[in-house]
Amino acid sequence: MHQYLFYIGDFPIRAYGLVLSLSIILASSVAYFLAKKDGRYHSHIVDMGVYCGLSGLLGARLWDVFFFDWEYYHDHLSEILFVWQGGMAIQGGVFLGVITGIIYCRRHNIDILAMMDICAPAIIFGQGLGRCANLLNGDAFGAPTGGDYGIIYPHSTLAYHTYGSQPLWPAEIWEGQLDFVIFALLLLFRSFPHAKGQAFALYVMLYSTARFFLEYLRGDYTDLILGMFKSAQMTSICGFIIALCAFIYCYHLEHHARLMAENKKENAQD
Repeated sequence: MHQYLFYIGDFPIRAYGLVLSLSIILASSVAYFLAKKDGRYHSHIVDMGVYCGLSGLLGARLWDVFFFDWEYYHDHLSEILFVWQGGMAIQGGVFLGVITGIIYCRRHNIDILAMMDICAPAIIFGQGLGRCANLLNGDAFGAPTGGDYGIIYPHSTLAYHTYGSQPLWPAEIWEGQLDFVIFALLLLFRSFPHAKGQAFALYVMLYSTARFFLEYLRGDYTDLILGMFKSAQMTSICGFIIALCAFIYCYHLEHHARLMAENKKENAQD
């Protein structure tokens, strides 16, 4: 685990920033491949990757600052942009990144649901790589295992400052692995007939489920809402419910459109 790869003068090149940048580039590459295979919109992927990537980073940081750590940051406003200290909420990143993508699609007359389906596997692929960045930086860490097994982080990391030399659950590693499993499942799902918009809805459902249960092992945020769930778990519940409704709605919308087309064809033959 190396937070600093090397220095250029006094300027540190951090593994966190390098891997995070690589995750955006490779996720955009996956989206480009899928869009080109789909036969449309691939010429827009590079621009969308830049806009959505930057807005995703901003959304991830602001979501963490205002929803998880505002009690600290309202007295340390100058540290809001210090992302290397830890504090990037992926749910906020996906939210603002998707909003940016929708705005881009509207301005360029792109089918929004079709583009969301194309980008869904790319997004979760980028999230998986992003968890590698968390591991290298020592944030998004797990809670103490209570035994002699687990990850012991270096003294320079946020995890060590929080729990010392206690072994911690490898929460970010397991989440990254599950992200790649979801990536494969989405590719498999896209190979079968499905309604437009369902692939993205499935992505939200699968990730929300994984994140909900992994939060029980996370040790960076421990405050409970209503004494029951963590903030990320509440977001996961809401995201899952909305995505499930969208998945069902997209199916019925496609089914209704198909029936209308068949009836129109039958009437034309009569």
